[in-house]
Amino acid sequence: MPRIAEATYIEQPWRIHEFTRDFDVEDVWSFHTPGAGPDDFPTMLAAMRAAGGPAKQPRLVRFLFAARWKLGALFGWDNASTGVGERVASLRDRLPSDLRSAPRGPDDEGMPLTAVYELDTESARELANKTVHTVMHLGWARGANGDYELQMTVLVKPNGWFGRLYMTAIAPFRYLVVYPALTRQWERAWRDRHQAATR
Repeated sequence: MPRIAEATYIEQPWRIHEFTRDFDVEDVWSFHTPGAGPDDFPTMLAAMRAAGGPAKQPRLVRFLFAARWKLGALFGWDNASTGVGERVASLRDRLPSDLRSAPRGPDDEGMPLTAVYELDTESARELANKTVHTVMHLGWARGANGDYELQMTVLVKPNGWFGRLYMTAIAPFRYLVVYPALTRQWERAWRDRHQAATR
């Protein structure tokens, strides 16, 4: 499995460190991209977008997401009043001026996370609801074998005891189902990047 040590994220000189000190590091995962070089992060992002989001995941993953959204609708977890710009301020409000003027990256209707910033070697997206404020950070770094690889870090700020309970409850589903499927999808996207570029 591609889960890696939290120190791998902390030791990188990512810009995200500057304004997420009040978030906890929940997960750090790596995705193998054989033959990748230091300038290939935009290529990887384009390949991931071409591969599609949750709608392109296996049936079990789609079922878990659908069940989560159904529960959210039933209990009001995802009401607009609990989201970014309402219950919590957007990370964009914390950005230094150079990042605020940098490209945000495109938002994708198929993904619930919204873009914060996108640079040549890292990007960040965020989501907030009644349970947590979470950030998905993607970084491009040299791996142990010398190739460059994609690293994904999930940062969270739980909303009280309920948010902490929620994160504990969903952990087995993330580790056993969602992340392995995401790994297959994103690593396949890298392998198929040339076909995707010609479509």
